[in-house]
Amino acid sequence: MSNEVYIVGAARTVFGRFEGEDHDLAEEAVRGALADAGISWGEVDVAVGGTNGETKPDNLVSRLGLTGLPFITVRNGCATGGVALLTARNMLTGGNDIACVVGYDNHARGAFNASPARYGIGEWYGQTGMMVTTSYFALKARRYLHEHGISDRTLGLVSQKAFAYGQAHPKAWRRTPVSVDEAMQSDPINDPLTRFMFCAPDAGGVALVLARGPRAFDLCDKPVRLAAVELRGRRPGSFEVFSPWLSPGVRTSPSIDAAAAAFAAAGVTPADVQVAQLQDTDSGAEIIHLGETGLCTDQEAAYARGDFEIDGRLPINTDGGCLANGEPVGASGLRQVYEVVTQLQGRAEGKQVPGTPRVGFTHVYGAPGISACTVLTTTA
Repeated sequence: MSNEVYIVGAARTVFGRFEGEDHDLAEEAVRGALADAGISWGEVDVAVGGTNGETKPDNLVSRLGLTGLPFITVRNGCATGGVALLTARNMLTGGNDIACVVGYDNHARGAFNASPARYGIGEWYGQTGMMVTTSYFALKARRYLHEHGISDRTLGLVSQKAFAYGQAHPKAWRRTPVSVDEAMQSDPINDPLTRFMFCAPDAGGVALVLARGPRAFDLCDKPVRLAAVELRGRRPGSFEVFSPWLSPGVRTSPSIDAAAAAFAAAGVTPADVQVAQLQDTDSGAEIIHLGETGLCTDQEAAYARGDFEIDGRLPINTDGGCLANGEPVGASGLRQVYEVVTQLQGRAEGKQVPGTPRVGFTHVYGAPGISACTVLTTTA
């Protein structure tokens, strides 16, 4: 137990549009997580902050306190939250027993449209329109649906589920239910994806407090064990966002590799998972990531059966995921962990998974092809 790491405090802000400063979101989340753990900033040994914006997370010490602690800044696209959590866990060594990790962002309206040069790609790639992320995600979804014989209507079922979960969650952004038909008939963005099948960049912050060994049980009645957190990058054969080629050979994916590594490290299998969060930048992404993580390989039938509803076989994205919360990039991966932690503790703010779930899983994916997965467990 002495080296095992647990989550003992967790807090998030409301997600959506925000008119204040980015650091306001981060501070709110950190202070909430510290209060949840029952500790002060002065008791934190190390800290990690993640954002995809222009602010510096380590400047938060001017608000929280100049205690001299090491504070590392992380930026890894949509996987920023997962990488920040991995970094915080790895810093809990030697005399460090308590870590705080925070992720936040405050994005403007509209799809991300990055410069090709920023990702080491020629201008020709931007001229094809593929630097607009909606184009890439639609192309990937269309290919996956075709190869696996999945109907377009399944995309609508994903959206319907997401917005139903979002309606029940007080801190979700999109809280108006959307039917399958409404999702299918909404404004087309990039075939086969429509307006209600995409998330949108927005604002939000999430923070977690981690504790090592027996200290965790001093701080929390029901600490959640961080059984595994694994990060993997792309290999030949992967087709990733801002990646200008697709190998004709064996198909690979950083999500496949990260999930397999996380399950192996935790000593569990996908069949053991009782609640999960998957990257759902769009409805197609959730379907793809169900298959790549090994959680489900008969996606169309599973959605039709309601397997991923709150009382189904495996509740997925129980806070509404990115579709209902939007995606403040730095916060999104930690939002996933926050939701699973509160589900395992029996105190979810939206729909609570019935019974006593004990194994949770999170998956985040980011440009230009990295994935971070966690396995979270509790014993009671």
